[in-house]
Amino acid sequence: MRQLDICILGGSGFVGSHIAVRLAASGHRVKVLCRRRERHRNLLVVPEIQLIEANIFDRIQLLRHFTSCDAVINLVGILNEKGHRGDGFYKLHVELAKLVLDACLSKEVPRLIHMSALNANASNGPSFYLRSKGEAEDAMLNANSDKIAITSFRPSVIFGPHDSFFNRFASLLRIAPLVFPLACPDARFAPVYVGDVTNRFISALSDPSCTGQAYELCGPHDYSLIELVRYTARLLGMSKPVIGLPDAISKLEAHIFEWLPGKPFSVDNYHSLKIDSICQQGQHEPTSIESIVPGYIKAGNYHHKYDDYRKTAGR
Repeated sequence: MRQLDICILGGSGFVGSHIAVRLAASGHRVKVLCRRRERHRNLLVVPEIQLIEANIFDRIQLLRHFTSCDAVINLVGILNEKGHRGDGFYKLHVELAKLVLDACLSKEVPRLIHMSALNANASNGPSFYLRSKGEAEDAMLNANSDKIAITSFRPSVIFGPHDSFFNRFASLLRIAPLVFPLACPDARFAPVYVGDVTNRFISALSDPSCTGQAYELCGPHDYSLIELVRYTARLLGMSKPVIGLPDAISKLEAHIFEWLPGKPFSVDNYHSLKIDSICQQGQHEPTSIESIVPGYIKAGNYHHKYDDYRKTAGR
């Protein structure tokens, strides 16, 4: 692939940083738009990555940063909003996606790659998250033309070092007393490795056959949520029981946690979990959780215990 000028929105996040570093290592010139560049030292030390503070909702700034770009990658997304009516989801997922598309067309950017979500559906999605993701994806694919080639990816939950899935449950398991109650235990996932997701994004840049398409991304195996949490507990060396909550209690928990600081679990999350996050097209990426997750969950457990020892020793 020839050297490209690529601008990434959401490039400082979990998936985005992997994509940015890989693109830079392949010799491409990468711009990552972010709110505060000093928070992302892992990217600041990569000479080929230009980390730029920008307001991604400012059309003038987008036009400036998209000038002469060969491709734009939009990875911006949230799992929870500050409010409770869906406004936050639609602003980040739909309004921003359309703004990015408009700026790409204005600056004649020939390639746009969009991050969607498995089960994204504008009309039938059970949650604000999935409906807003679906509306954004529809807008992107409907705009695919000879002026701009667009591809959308729809991953299941993404895992890897520093992920917000296995690491989050590992943290919750450490602080849970006696037993760990789990909402929506029967929800199913096909966790996909961040390295495999990165490969698909990068290969799409030079593959004209994937334009105008949405691709589901799943790992090689499906699991229930309770299986994944119990697996995490085993990696931590815990015998703490993980107890699945019935649906009525799960829904009640969502309504309560909806109002807690940080929204650890929301009503919208509950509705999203009503549909299994598994692929329907039979296309699965190769890397299993068993080959990757132990390496960082066990290491994280060691560092966690080390911090405890330091506190006990007063250091």
